[in-house]
Amino acid sequence: MKMLKRLFLTILVLAGLLIFTPLLLVQFGPAGWGTTSKLLVNMVFGYGDTLNASAVKQQLKVADGFQVSLYAKDLGKIRFLKVTDAGDLLVSRPNTGDVLLLEQDRNSDGVPDGQRILLGGLTRPHGLDIADGWLYVAESDGLGKIHFNSATGTVTGEYQRIVSGLGDKGNHWTKTVRASVDGWLYLSSGSTCNVCEEDDPQRASIMRLRSDGSELSVYASGLRNSVGFDWAPWDNSLYATDNGRDLLGDDIPPCELNKIDAGGFYGWPYVNASAADPDFGELNPAVAAKNIAPSYEFRAHNAPLGIRFLRHSGVAGFERTALVALHGSWNRSVPDGYKVVSLHWLADGRIVERDFLSGFLQGENLLGRPVDVAETRDGSIYISDDYSGSIYRVSAGDEKGIGLSATVLTASEAPEKESGLAVYSKEQRGSLFARGEIVFRGNACVACHSESPDDKSMAAPLVGLERRYSVKELSDFFTAPTPPMPVFPLSAEDREALAVYLLVRP
Repeated sequence: MKMLKRLFLTILVLAGLLIFTPLLLVQFGPAGWGTTSKLLVNMVFGYGDTLNASAVKQQLKVADGFQVSLYAKDLGKIRFLKVTDAGDLLVSRPNTGDVLLLEQDRNSDGVPDGQRILLGGLTRPHGLDIADGWLYVAESDGLGKIHFNSATGTVTGEYQRIVSGLGDKGNHWTKTVRASVDGWLYLSSGSTCNVCEEDDPQRASIMRLRSDGSELSVYASGLRNSVGFDWAPWDNSLYATDNGRDLLGDDIPPCELNKIDAGGFYGWPYVNASAADPDFGELNPAVAAKNIAPSYEFRAHNAPLGIRFLRHSGVAGFERTALVALHGSWNRSVPDGYKVVSLHWLADGRIVERDFLSGFLQGENLLGRPVDVAETRDGSIYISDDYSGSIYRVSAGDEKGIGLSATVLTASEAPEKESGLAVYSKEQRGSLFARGEIVFRGNACVACHSESPDDKSMAAPLVGLERRYSVKELSDFFTAPTPPMPVFPLSAEDREALAVYLLVRP
């Protein structure tokens, strides 16, 4: 009996340490440990501070030309997103085994018109996509689909498992599915461990399969944990984020962005980025030699997850850009990450990283951990946060909350006093318009910029300029445009004419 009592007391003490140590470190731990302990509490118990609309406005900082708002909160441990053709937002929740549908904000009050569980009873659902009337759901151990009507936001028929038996043990159990324009489904699966040689070739890979589940095969390997992937709209290249291994210190190895090629090997566990792994680097030199170096390196432990190439942004400088959600470090002495960054593909092939939405980590005060990014046809951007259970909406506009128009104003509707157009007579404006159109077409601007906001091609639509630029400001912009836009050798008169043309064209 005494032995049983001692065992029981020992279990109670250990349970108490497990529960209360992280909570105490949140309040009294050394620098860096407060954030780490909050993450442990969140991962174990689902606890996370909830943001309010005021805190989002005051504490989160968004890139110039955009505004951010709190779209939905108290959603639990949400992960990946998918925007439907009707503008509703689908949200995966692995912990509760369901997919939420947030109804589009049709009454313009800044929040969804409603929410409901679209699909339940799933095994840790994560990745979502819609193609040819089917909703695809990547569960931790398989892939399923069900008929989905975007117009009504409803599912019909039975949920069909088209792939079963995928490995979901170990560290990185999430699966992400995306439908490609090539007719294939792509499915990522993370590794079982921090660093090891996998027995299951499907782990640490991106796979490819047909929409009925057939012809499943490994498309690319050596990808430790490629949670997010997307295709660049200008050449349809596939890019995937990848989380680097842990326990090598604060600053190595980098996390990665990889350009994914069929049959490509991306290093793990033998190579980290371009450097041999200190534990596994010598185990298989023949395979290690096939390593494809990353296209871009993030800071160590930033944990890049969802990636989305922008296809509908009207903000200058975001024409060849992807947004990446950095989930943030959990094991770094000085926490890092916890933001959304924009990656800009420059004309010379370089990729430049800039902060897009930041402020989630302020000292020891952790506000959120971005997970995924989705974009709507009107250019609005949604970002999920699994720490606070929130979704943020980023739209084009200034810090005062003035949004950009989704359509281009005609010459008669243009806000002349703000744009500076009022100084021109009708005849002057007509002459400048004609000259500006010649400049626009003569420099092949249409090759990169669509003339219609409804254009579904890779060309970026020139919309909303009248709300952001005057004639002078737009003319000055052409002398030093935001990369990757090149500098054209235009005279001052040509720049003025082009600015007038872009501001008043129908």
